Amino acid sequence: MSINTPQQIAEMTVEAGVKKSRLPALSIMVLGFLAGAFIALGFLLDIHVSTMIPGPWASLGNLLGAAVFPIGLILVILAGGELLTGNMMSLPTAMFARRISAGAVARNWLLVTFANLLGALFIAYFFGHVLGLTEGAYLNKTLAIANAKVSADFGQAFISGIGCNWLVCLAVWLSYASKDVTGKILGMWFPIMAFVAIGFQHVVANMFVIPAAIFADALSWTRFVENFVAVFLGNAVGGAIFVGLAYYVSYSRATQAPVTGDAVATIVQSTGHKI
Repeated sequence: MSINTPQQIAEMTVEAGVKKSRLPALSIMVLGFLAGAFIALGFLLDIHVSTMIPGPWASLGNLLGAAVFPIGLILVILAGGELLTGNMMSLPTAMFARRISAGAVARNWLLVTFANLLGALFIAYFFGHVLGLTEGAYLNKTLAIANAKVSADFGQAFISGIGCNWLVCLAVWLSYASKDVTGKILGMWFPIMAFVAIGFQHVVANMFVIPAAIFADALSWTRFVENFVAVFLGNAVGGAIFVGLAYYVSYSRATQAPVTGDAVATIVQSTGHKI
């Protein structure tokens, strides 16, 4: 078969979480920097594409911008990277399976958060501010997005963060489903496009767009930190609970139960296979 079953994906997710927990700090920092930069580049592309659409067609511009944003996660998954939001699913799933400790999850999240921030800030400052790719003709769009992010109160940002990482982690989950590059790209594309088009908040994406507005002297670091805390917590719940725990309980735990003769007969009958 060219795809993995949900049970196989659950097992792959646990193994991915274990592997990520054992990465040396240097590898995490390098791969985390790259992942933060990749997501920022996807957002930068989104801003440029949507800005090119005339005002009366702004809704179409937002959709087209959302359609190109997934390049960030595609680069993370296929080229390699350590992305906080994806790790908010894989490492807790490994923890639920009792393969790693809570301390290992915390260590990874802390290092990846810092590395993702460095990568996103690099793109925001050097490409966005120094080159002017988020300023000039693109400043109004950058500020509109950034202001929309920080204007949400804590509860709104938290809930938006849940919705975002529910979709992002489903994109990662679907990337595990396919065994070929095309399938992985298609599996990731639509959930990521959906979260961007809806306007959900992604903590790493916000590490790019809000500082881009700060470098343009339009926002403050205090507002960035307030938004960061709420969205980080929401993303953690969306990834760890709505995807990681939900599928662990549904699939990984099921594989740990003894399989009886009646269960085998039921599986064979439902799939149509013969023994």
